[in-house]
Amino acid sequence: MSRHSPPNRFLLVGLAALMPTLSACSWGGPKSTPEAQPVVMLPVTAPDPSGAMDNARAFARIGDRHSALIEFHRAIEINAELTEAYLGIGDLYADDGDWADAEPYFASAARIEPRNYDAQYKHGLSLHLLDRIVEAVAAYLRALDIQPASYEANLHVGTAYAQIGEFDRAIPFAVKAVEIRPKNANARRNLASLYRSVEDHESAVIELQQAAELMDLTPALLMDLSDSLGKLHRYAEMAVTLEQVVAIRPTTGAYERLGFANFRLKRYDQALTHFESALDFDGDYYPALNGVGVCMLNKYILSDRRDHASLDKAVRALRRSLRVKRDQPRVVNLLSRYG
Repeated sequence: MSRHSPPNRFLLVGLAALMPTLSACSWGGPKSTPEAQPVVMLPVTAPDPSGAMDNARAFARIGDRHSALIEFHRAIEINAELTEAYLGIGDLYADDGDWADAEPYFASAARIEPRNYDAQYKHGLSLHLLDRIVEAVAAYLRALDIQPASYEANLHVGTAYAQIGEFDRAIPFAVKAVEIRPKNANARRNLASLYRSVEDHESAVIELQQAAELMDLTPALLMDLSDSLGKLHRYAEMAVTLEQVVAIRPTTGAYERLGFANFRLKRYDQALTHFESALDFDGDYYPALNGVGVCMLNKYILSDRRDHASLDKAVRALRRSLRVKRDQPRVVNLLSRYG
């Protein structure tokens, strides 16, 4: 793209050097010299990109992307250091999901104006969406150096750190995002996810419960909550949460987890019912097969080992589970003892 240096600030439009006119009288009188005239300097008006920028914005508002791009580029030809024009082009590409095309323009804006928050943040976002995570982190941090209280930059730098496994670095930014927008359910879910990644399930439960109060309940949120409750051995709460899940959207996984919670609560008949409900959705779901196997083994043992029908059902379920997934040492051990 061409770059033009601005023209000289002033243009010399006239230079008159008036030479002295000699006149001699017949009697040799004095010579006469006209007074020197000043040099006239007029300012030159530099080309103004504002018209191109106004046109570009107008085209962008009505969705004429092609014309808007032409006008933004025309503005850059007039002034190659015009940050707004680079951001405008990047935004047009980003709106269409063309992040590979948007990134160089956001990069140019960030280079031209390092203290421009929008340039640094949008460059970070484009890098993030292109899976250039380490570079994205650096750009987000530059944005936060300009606006430390940015919700978006705090949220996304935390997400980026998590993607490269640096959860301890991610958490403070996710905490900051929640502090900035305490009523934002997504911020709390994101923070809960990070807590779960470092096995801090107490903190995860608090954030998930807060999120549940701020948004419509979804199976995904409730499943995360039930998982953390289970890790804390809070099985009664886990069961109640999973009952909400199956009421909203019953799935194999939800029924299997509900069976597990009831088994831990020693509600063996309910546990068996839920494991079998999971298998109604997917007959080869090996965690549910294991659940049925363990329930039937438990029933066999509680019968003083006289209920051989329950033993046979347990062995069949566990063998089927091993056919689905071979690498299960605990199942192999159970079959070596009872099979």
